[in-house]
Amino acid sequence: MWQRIQTLYLLIASGLLVAMYFQPYGTWFIVLFSLALACQLLAIVALKSRTLQMRLSNLAGLLLIGLQVWMCIVYFTADPRPSLSFTTIFPIIAAILDFLAARAILRDELLVRSASRLRASKRK
Repeated sequence: MWQRIQTLYLLIASGLLVAMYFQPYGTWFIVLFSLALACQLLAIVALKSRTLQMRLSNLAGLLLIGLQVWMCIVYFTADPRPSLSFTTIFPIIAAILDFLAARAILRDELLVRSASRLRASKRK
């Protein structure tokens, strides 16, 4: 489980989201953090179903991109501009890691399919 690169990508992305909980954000931001974090943690646990794992990591990535866009809109439309912190870029980094994890999961799925196709051809 831990030796797979997609698990490491998802764990790092989850760590970035957990670090964002310690910053003062609004309630809706925290709800989106929590949804994306739940998708990432479910993707880590769903080892047997690679398609579900890939869909969950893609969903988490899309949620994080939406969150980042929303954070940018709030920043640029606020009258007294709030100060930016280092954690502001964490959602986009986590989204990139989620998409890299989905790509690695797809690569694993293709490898398993090709191996099962080779096993099936040897039986005949």
